[in-house]
Amino acid sequence: MQNAKARVRPANLRNIPLISVLFLFVAIAAPGQTPATAPATKPPGFYDPLPQDTGEAGLKQELRKLQTTGRLMMVVAHPDDEDGGLLTLEARGKGVQTLLMTLTRGEGGQNKTGDTFSDELGVLRTLELLAADRYYGVEQRFSRVADFGYSKTPEETFQKWGGHDVPLADIVRVIREFRPDVLMARFSGTDRDGHGHHQASAILTKEAFRAAADPNRFPEQIKEGLQPWQAKKLYIGNVCGFGAATCADENYTVKINTGEVDPVLGMSYSQFAIEGLRHQQSQGLGDLSIPSGPRYAFYKLADSTIPKTTDEKGHEKDLFEGIDTSLAGLSTGLSQPVATKVQQAAAAIDRAEKTSGNSEIAMQLISARKSLDFGFDGKVTHDQHIAFHRLIEKSNQLSKAIGLALKVDLSSTLVSSASVANQEIIPAVSPGQRVEYNFSFQNGSDKELRIDSLEMKGMAENAIYPSPMLAPPHGKYSQLFELSVPLSLCCTRPYWHRQDPAKDSVYIVDDPRFATLPFPPYPLHEQASYSLLESQNGNAGAQPKPDAAIAAAVRGVYSKPGSPAELLPVAVVPAFSLSVEPAQLIVPSTASQQLTVNVKVEATSDGAGGVLRLEAPEGWKVEPKQQAVEKISKGEQRIFKFQTSPANLAQGKVELNAVLDSHGKTYAEHYTLVTREDLGAFYYFEPAVQHLSIVDVKVPKDLKIGYIMGAGDDIPTVLQQIGMNVSLIPAEKIASENLAQYGTIVLGVRAYDTHKDLVANNKKLLDFVANGGTLIVQNNNSVGDFNSEHLTPFPADLSRARVSVEEAPVQILDPGNSIFHYPNEISQKDFDGWVQERGLYFMDSWDDQFKPLLSCHDPGESDQKGGLIEAKYGKGMYIYTGYAFFRQLPAGVPGAIRLFVNLVSAGSAGSNH
Repeated sequence: MQNAKARVRPANLRNIPLISVLFLFVAIAAPGQTPATAPATKPPGFYDPLPQDTGEAGLKQELRKLQTTGRLMMVVAHPDDEDGGLLTLEARGKGVQTLLMTLTRGEGGQNKTGDTFSDELGVLRTLELLAADRYYGVEQRFSRVADFGYSKTPEETFQKWGGHDVPLADIVRVIREFRPDVLMARFSGTDRDGHGHHQASAILTKEAFRAAADPNRFPEQIKEGLQPWQAKKLYIGNVCGFGAATCADENYTVKINTGEVDPVLGMSYSQFAIEGLRHQQSQGLGDLSIPSGPRYAFYKLADSTIPKTTDEKGHEKDLFEGIDTSLAGLSTGLSQPVATKVQQAAAAIDRAEKTSGNSEIAMQLISARKSLDFGFDGKVTHDQHIAFHRLIEKSNQLSKAIGLALKVDLSSTLVSSASVANQEIIPAVSPGQRVEYNFSFQNGSDKELRIDSLEMKGMAENAIYPSPMLAPPHGKYSQLFELSVPLSLCCTRPYWHRQDPAKDSVYIVDDPRFATLPFPPYPLHEQASYSLLESQNGNAGAQPKPDAAIAAAVRGVYSKPGSPAELLPVAVVPAFSLSVEPAQLIVPSTASQQLTVNVKVEATSDGAGGVLRLEAPEGWKVEPKQQAVEKISKGEQRIFKFQTSPANLAQGKVELNAVLDSHGKTYAEHYTLVTREDLGAFYYFEPAVQHLSIVDVKVPKDLKIGYIMGAGDDIPTVLQQIGMNVSLIPAEKIASENLAQYGTIVLGVRAYDTHKDLVANNKKLLDFVANGGTLIVQNNNSVGDFNSEHLTPFPADLSRARVSVEEAPVQILDPGNSIFHYPNEISQKDFDGWVQERGLYFMDSWDDQFKPLLSCHDPGESDQKGGLIEAKYGKGMYIYTGYAFFRQLPAGVPGAIRLFVNLVSAGSAGSNH
């Protein structure tokens, strides 16, 4: 074309409903040349393949996959539970199709990297696990149940999960969909697993092994079209203790060395798995490393449906011993013509593995794929159906291997997106928006390739573009398109939610199509089918089928101030995002009755407007009743203020909802892009709601509090909202800070764990106490470090003791202590309504100078008195608490707020201390 920028609509372009496509330019680059209009080289990132999955290494691993039909599924409870070394060995070393099912998303844990918690933490940890999975080489699934915090028993776990059939149904569903030959439980289902979630995951896996094959179990799945499936073998783990180098013969069936070096990966399977596990930084795993050398995984055969495969010692050499996983083995039971084709495909794959030269390998793989290009007529048996299913999978694997052999790469990049100075730019579009994207097909081989078809998938109707097109050897085919996002397409969001994350432990599945997937797929995908011209049979009258296909998500630039730009998949988001600030508000019942509510409106597309209102409970007054949102530009943010007058300020909970009406649609949610430089990205949605907790609490006057944040919590915000004078002290400035200006200093959760400056300056904190101040230390996880550093004024030993049942009765041990009287009277009712847990990391021994103040325990256990202890030190007061105030205060639990106020007031005027 003489004018590459000219907009030309080809005469043969299909008229596709709901989507308009303008053919903008075509540019074919000869070897060594690049079109002037080509996009800049994309930066490497999460959505680009690992180096080990490209080039010769990637091709060798794909050839391994083609040699086996084995399928393995492992079930665990949380992100980071997985046996990454074993998964990597099976998936990458042996080519086994491997699936990891993680029951929860880790949303109930503590975040060791920031202030993301609850369901948003679940999104982050899903992304972290997916980053680890890239190294393991596995598929990922989840169940509906949530991590509700630490549990000591499977009985409590099942009770919180709505009964054991809720997660069991999800495991059975995944077994029936994935159809594993071997099923594995990471844990044993016994007390030695520790965490009740761990025990429950193994108990459920054992039951699911047989339940998945029973059509009378979960028959609703059978009605959906799933078929019963019986895996052949079931193994359980944790039979010799995690990390054990040896194991008694009777305790294990198979011993697998995951420390073996794989020359394709350039390190051992365990080491490569650790490279993935390190992405789970919110779990504190970012600095993991392991030395080279043998590392063993021990598993015990717990159930089997095939003849005995163990030797005289009860051992096996391999998880798949006794199972035919050869490709040729799939031909058994098929008709002779079909069986012959399967055997021909297997032979071609064998030749490809023994062949040198990418073009020659590609030709053998194309031959194998053509051998598998057949259908079947009439009724088939169950075994034949399974064989055909796995042959289709092999055909798809062949397509990927052909692409690696021919060095084919596909990319589609958004070239117009939101761009606002000094603000975050995210790769997102909204329904009805027109966008441009560049399609690029790279041919890295020395052969000419023909692009037989090109489709944009994921829209209401697939967009099909003109074809065929030629990509020259070592060249590129590029094309720029413009499209309108269908109004019916919305939105890129999690398919699950909880009404009350503080109390609900089972997710509501909003879209059953995506049940058990990590996330719904990104909606915009380009797919190209292509052929190696030399592979065609030359029959002029024939319409040969493509040799392979390749797909890629449309990506766009993600830019955050101060961070390098990345390319992330393009999401479809609502035209508006609404948020109420602050989202959580704690109000004393004695406060002024008029409250100011700020509603932030952000736009994703240009020129839209609407009417904004704030919905309040009956009896509340809102001024103004509504506000006009004038036309707002893409990426722009505006703040609208409302004044509310409550009907009363009696203790309780209230919700204020922001709603925007625009062009017949209603918007009432806020969405946030959850990502990190080493992770993928997804959006977290939450209602545009202010959760208002009205609390009957008194606060002391003229008390100045210094708060040193630890791993991150919202306690200082809550204290400020109820009228206390709180200043944040950066941990790195503790050495120079004038502590005498404060009456009380509070250390946030895990403060010593996360800030070594505090450890180095602990004497200054204790001197502050000796001079008359009050120091409150909250729980720390690094028990050994805490005790070895002697951080308390008198000897005391921190432990991992905890009380996981939030309803556990609490006894006040020193009723006369002013902590229970000033400025708030504390009684048994103040321990009602707590969430997730009572506390964690209690002291288990202490000097007589310390006085325990509270006692509680989990069912069937002895009293725990080390959750709240105090000691007078010099003129001041030292308090250690393991009670989970960091969970209770943001949740607006009245009694916990009153008690914490009393703790920080222990040294102020009015207290008897």
